[in-house]
Amino acid sequence: MRRREFITLLSSAAAGWPLAARAQQPAMPVIGWLESGTGPSPPFAAAFEAGLKEMGYVPGQSVAIEYRFAQGRYERLPALAADLVERKVSVIVTFSNGDAARAAKEATSVIPIVFLVGDNPLASKLVTSLNRPGGNITGITLFGQELHGKRVEMLLELRPNTKTIGVLWNPKNQSHALGIKTGAFDKWAQARGLAIEHAYASAEDEIEPALAGLEQKHIDALLVVPDTLWSTHRERFAAAAVRHGVAAVLFNREFVVAGCLIGYGRRRWIPAGRQLCRPAAKGRKAW
Repeated sequence: MRRREFITLLSSAAAGWPLAARAQQPAMPVIGWLESGTGPSPPFAAAFEAGLKEMGYVPGQSVAIEYRFAQGRYERLPALAADLVERKVSVIVTFSNGDAARAAKEATSVIPIVFLVGDNPLASKLVTSLNRPGGNITGITLFGQELHGKRVEMLLELRPNTKTIGVLWNPKNQSHALGIKTGAFDKWAQARGLAIEHAYASAEDEIEPALAGLEQKHIDALLVVPDTLWSTHRERFAAAAVRHGVAAVLFNREFVVAGCLIGYGRRRWIPAGRQLCRPAAKGRKAW
């Protein structure tokens, strides 16, 4: 994430706030921070606060930040968003995935919303256009779904005899629900002569049964679609994957540190064997 780019978006949104509405705000502006996870990602939070300071806003002194976290439970997002609206925050910022941004959008058509999402906000109907988002919402997308193909390529490179690939979804994630409905990966797999098995988990205690079910189906590798649930319970997820012999490719290096096979995201390759990966992870790579 480019800090200056994000802060520019935030300041632009605040500048568009109606004068009458701004006059009703408290003396110290309040930023509402909405996430589906358990807490702010340290790099995002540090960059965000540093950017605010560059603009003359010091958290706790000249600007307040109200944090709301769904703890991986997507059904809590609408209530948390509504709480921020009731709090009369000046702007709502959301991170991680489109569900938090959608909850904010449904909660208010007036308060500016600035998002950072991994998926395509146009395909998920979060915005009406990439260059003209429309309404009270704008932000940045990382187009993370475009990396799925690369992740599978790496799996096939490590396991050239792969015949069956598993895909793990969280049905409560709206972007996942769309992917399930449209049969994402099915045509792609068929074109490469691969069989595909789908598994689902929407709560912490459903992760291990899902992986156990994939083990029984004798999959050769597992593609894990990015979701807050897996990140929230990273250690438990990795332990279950190792326990059931599931070769999993995920979306960041922390999963490799925890014991999974590959992590590929938006960072440079880091060879296994360095301090990032524990000795037991020999042969694994992290991104």
